[in-house]
Amino acid sequence: MREILREYAAGYAKSEEQLTRMGDDQSVIHYPEVYLFIGDKTATAIEPIMEIHDRKWENSASVIYFHVGMEQGGRHASESTQASKASARLHQYRLPWPETGGTASKSMRKELHRNFYQDLHLLSELNQAIRRLSHQISDYGRSYSSFDRIHLSIITRVDDPCNVFIPEISLLAESIFQQSFKSVQMDLYALINEGEQIDSFGHASSLGVAFLRELELMQSRTYSFSAPLQVTEDGLTIPVAHPPSPLFDLVYVLSDKNERGITGYAGMQDIYDIICHVGLLKNRKQKEETYDGIRGIYNNTSFKSNIMTESGRQGFVSAGFARVKRPNEPIALTVLYHLYRGLLRRMKSGAESGIHECLSYFDLDPEAVAARVDRMLPGAEHLEGLKGMMSHPVSYAGLKQMNIREAEAALFGEGCRQFFHSNYEQEIQKRLGEMEASEELHVAIMRAMNGHRQIGCYQIVEWTADNAGTGILLEAVRSRIRDLRSLLKAEQDELDRYYEESVESQPFKRLLFRDKQNVRQFIRYFVGVVYQRRYELLRLQTELALYRQYESGLEQIHNHYKQQVNRLDQLELELLETAKSSIRTADDYIGQNLMEYYGLVTEELMQELESKRGQGIFFEERYVGNLSILTDAGTEPILANLIRVCERDLLTAEPFVQTFEEELLRRANVTIDYHNKQVLAKEDLFKVLYRMLDEHSVPLVRLLDYTQEHRYEEKYFFGDADSEFVRYAIRADEALRVYKLGIVHEKRSSGVEKLNLMGGFHLEDLMYYRNGRTYYETYTANGYEFHGIEPAMLPELR
Repeated sequence: MREILREYAAGYAKSEEQLTRMGDDQSVIHYPEVYLFIGDKTATAIEPIMEIHDRKWENSASVIYFHVGMEQGGRHASESTQASKASARLHQYRLPWPETGGTASKSMRKELHRNFYQDLHLLSELNQAIRRLSHQISDYGRSYSSFDRIHLSIITRVDDPCNVFIPEISLLAESIFQQSFKSVQMDLYALINEGEQIDSFGHASSLGVAFLRELELMQSRTYSFSAPLQVTEDGLTIPVAHPPSPLFDLVYVLSDKNERGITGYAGMQDIYDIICHVGLLKNRKQKEETYDGIRGIYNNTSFKSNIMTESGRQGFVSAGFARVKRPNEPIALTVLYHLYRGLLRRMKSGAESGIHECLSYFDLDPEAVAARVDRMLPGAEHLEGLKGMMSHPVSYAGLKQMNIREAEAALFGEGCRQFFHSNYEQEIQKRLGEMEASEELHVAIMRAMNGHRQIGCYQIVEWTADNAGTGILLEAVRSRIRDLRSLLKAEQDELDRYYEESVESQPFKRLLFRDKQNVRQFIRYFVGVVYQRRYELLRLQTELALYRQYESGLEQIHNHYKQQVNRLDQLELELLETAKSSIRTADDYIGQNLMEYYGLVTEELMQELESKRGQGIFFEERYVGNLSILTDAGTEPILANLIRVCERDLLTAEPFVQTFEEELLRRANVTIDYHNKQVLAKEDLFKVLYRMLDEHSVPLVRLLDYTQEHRYEEKYFFGDADSEFVRYAIRADEALRVYKLGIVHEKRSSGVEKLNLMGGFHLEDLMYYRNGRTYYETYTANGYEFHGIEPAMLPELR
């Protein structure tokens, strides 16, 4: 069930972020974009980044992804150089681990680098894989505005040993792409996940420091490189050279801990958002110059210049990301809960029914039970057979001296009783034994529920409860059982008294001197009176037996529908907890009053539908259906119907078609009394949102000095430049602003995002480097080798 709810909420959130029905658009990438993931530890980043691109970028289907990782056991690379299982846009290339490598090797990173050059066949396959990428990009010519440049974003984890050959793979890719494009812009994203280094902090930190030390070399003005990396189909090698200059255009260092040392709730997800938004910032097609020219268009050359020291030392960059948006997933789950809660409330408040109506719903009214008894009893006409039964030769003169019981014994012995027992009493017992009272009641209930929408499992449980004053059906049945027992005893006593009366006192027709005719007259009279009374007694006994079965059946019915009620109530609790859990994931301010506001909205929409299409519309099959009947099939059909109604009839209604500012303002004031003067004004709301975006977009890197010497910042809002909040954000703190502010116009109403770029720090400013340096030096002193090149070529440890 949780997976169903997750897919429902995620689906609604995704559709709302695109919001095609409100005219929202997606951004477009200007130049081709390739994402190169280096190392096995980046594998988890691929799918989230692809998903963000698909959601945000109109031409995301033409973005190419390439993952270079390692295969345990030395599997040959050619087995996995073809298109990936996940998507035709994702290619994978696998290099074998060194035979003496693995996590236990003290020189694993060095051995990886050496093996990269030793196997010419593997290098040839890497060439072919990258050339296939270049060819595939050419198939997307119509997706981009220009093919003059290609953006290559290289993503790695600092503690992944595979990044030892980042210069080789990056420059090989650059050299191949340069054959198709006039220029290649390469950025590197170095990711730090300190949360994973709880158990293996020493070695992992050493790997990270080793890579950062190499990275400082790569970004130096004097860095040069030359190696035979290109391989032709004939096995000939061609050198790839890099002249003295920084290898990457910019290097972004992003950690799961922000500048304040706090691990964000979203973890690595914020990093993935930053990567995507930086790519958009640097490679976005400007759709509307009117908006893009408002202020602060991103200029990559200017940014690089501002984070460079006077000596020409290139600074690293970090970034922070925050968004305020309509909390679509919590909204979807909250509306689902309130729809279901409203249905249960309607079920519980079904129309009041009197005892006679309740009995009628269950086919337990006196007329229905009497008719059932009549159908069960053999016909009374068969009693006529007793009149012709062979009798013992007894004179009337002898009979009239006897009472009725003695006369029956003298005439028939046990014959009449046996006849009645065989043809009536035994037949009734058989029919009663074959009867399934609870099944009959269940059929009657289903018929009643189909014909009377106000009847459901809650009413049935209440009516059949074994509680004084509430279980009216059970009490009515038991009352009838008591009455029948009393009546049966009275009738039996009356019959017993009648048996004691004398034959002579009975009012049947006698003839003088007609002994045999008088005996026959008595027999006819006797059968007509005594066995007719026995027949009526049997009727009462049958009715009593029926009611006793119904009593037991009602108890079973109660237990059955009590389970259904419990199941329905449990589903309500689970939907409530799921909605609350989702609300808790939203910011306290963004998630405020969700329950209260959408409780009112959902109920108003339900009442509006009922006024248009009739009471009970939600219990029809084209909506949710009869919950009392659906429960027998489990909660999943109910959930599916609830979700269908939400998506079709509720979430598409007017209250959900509004900007995130309007929605949040309505929610913020939903609990405010009409006469309360403390109603939140729109200006106050904007102040809160602006402050939230600023506080939550703290750069994701932990530095030794928060205000390091060369710190430079630029901040960009991604949102509708026409929206009231974005216009407010442009003006806010304008006089005190010490950073560049830009607006990336995207026509949308679902929210606003903020990207905070901060650059100018260096290796020695990183707390991660300073903390890991001790481990690096210790491991190196104990024989560990971390570099593919000679350590003497690296910059001194700072």
